[in-house]
Amino acid sequence: MEVFTDTFLEFAALLGIAVIAGLIGRFLKQPLIVSFIAVGLLVGPYGIDLIRSGEKIHLLSEMGIAVLLFAVGLKLDISLIRSTGRVALFAGLGQVLFTSIFGYIICLGLGFEPVTSIYIAVALTFSSTIIIVKLLSDKKEIQSLHGQISIGFLIIQDIVVIIAMIVLSAVGTPAETSLTREFVEVVLKGIGLMILIILLMRYVLGWLTSLMARTPELLVLFSLAWAIALAALSDYLGFSKEVGAFLGGISLAATPYREVIAGRLTSLRDFLLLFFFIHLGSQVNVPLLGQQIFPAIILSLFVLIGNPIIVMIILGLMGYRKRTGFLSGLNVAQISEFSLILAALGLSLGQIDEETLGLITLVGLFTISISTYLIMYSHQLYEKVSPALSVFEKKKPDKEIQDEHAPKAHFDVIIFGLGMYGNNIARSLESHGYKVFGVDFDPRAVKRWQRKGRVAQYGDADDPELPEIMPLNAQCVISTIEDKQLSLALIKYFKHAGYRGKIAVTSYTGRTAKELELAGADLVLLPFKDAVESIPEKLKSLGNPGG
Repeated sequence: MEVFTDTFLEFAALLGIAVIAGLIGRFLKQPLIVSFIAVGLLVGPYGIDLIRSGEKIHLLSEMGIAVLLFAVGLKLDISLIRSTGRVALFAGLGQVLFTSIFGYIICLGLGFEPVTSIYIAVALTFSSTIIIVKLLSDKKEIQSLHGQISIGFLIIQDIVVIIAMIVLSAVGTPAETSLTREFVEVVLKGIGLMILIILLMRYVLGWLTSLMARTPELLVLFSLAWAIALAALSDYLGFSKEVGAFLGGISLAATPYREVIAGRLTSLRDFLLLFFFIHLGSQVNVPLLGQQIFPAIILSLFVLIGNPIIVMIILGLMGYRKRTGFLSGLNVAQISEFSLILAALGLSLGQIDEETLGLITLVGLFTISISTYLIMYSHQLYEKVSPALSVFEKKKPDKEIQDEHAPKAHFDVIIFGLGMYGNNIARSLESHGYKVFGVDFDPRAVKRWQRKGRVAQYGDADDPELPEIMPLNAQCVISTIEDKQLSLALIKYFKHAGYRGKIAVTSYTGRTAKELELAGADLVLLPFKDAVESIPEKLKSLGNPGG
């Protein structure tokens, strides 16, 4: 399309097409990654052949990757790995190890060369942090046990992919020296770069970011300059640009401004990544994709089925319930944007060809598209397949049941939701002599209650098997959860389990309260209305405000 000879007009057209593709993707409930890769295929040489400024798009795509890796390093939270215990480490490393080994064997069986098989197998191991965090946030499950476990082993995966990039970029750099000498040089350069960053973190970056933070715009500009500078330095030393950008993020992660920087960079990151995925899609040799359909389907099925099974086996052996294993496993049923970055790196190093890049991209499109629906409807899917998953659970899954005698012990009230509202209700009930049993889907909230000397248990209101581990001899169940669907599920599951006590749920609107009453709730708590009605009594306790 020769009409697009003007660069500005070309980019305007690209952005317009991306917007339309994004709207279609949103209608289909697909992540933007899928839409943007489709844009690349459409505007590439095998589509409408729109791209004339390939070098400029490539530069923007490299900056997008650098900003992405910088943001990952910036938000790398080692404390999250500690809070989820060893499960993040074992699940993360175990999944990477098993997927790599079995993926490699499958690739050899499909007739690929050993080096190509290694690239494909490694690409299959990584799951998309951006997609998973976004979907978990939309479902309000970030703080749930399976959400924290998933994010924990995603961090492990991010660390592994950085190490893989370091190794591949170092090995792939042409050198006339011996392999041993090359390896020693890489190690020494890496140690030198780490020492430099550590010294800057200790003596310079804290003071410098405090100075920049007086002007927020300058702080963001400095952060970008720091990320790009370290990416360039890393590239100069023989590593990949991604490694330097990642280390740049880690170096600023210890500052008190990490959240501000990360928040301000999000929109810029997404904008620049648009060009990476467009560039990636335009590089795919579309005529060769037809030859890759069969291996892409085989590898996609391995990711969609094999990865969740691996996670379920690991979590089951560690003592977690089959539901936690299933929900955590579904979160790794796709390959990552890092898989595509790794493939692009392999192509630039000459270690894989366009055909392999196309295959990995095709697997990405298949798995990301399908896994999005699997994660969105994970709870409904679990209800259907739950009976067949018992093989992945120990007879006594001890990791989620702190006190195996709790279901038979006597409690007066079970409280779901251990936040401020639940805490205030518990304190009031305890002052009147009631014995309270607490339940929450956030493991940290459970631990906070236990530190106060109360009995608390991890549990999700949307778990159909939850009543089995609850003390059903309690007189009343009180839910402080404001989500209508979770309240309806809680009522349904306890009624189905034959619970004979009273059920009280929480609502913030009168319309929802009516629905909950019709569903079988004995009492609907209205926090806003109750609080308003208590104001006159509180004013009386202060004396005569009008006097």
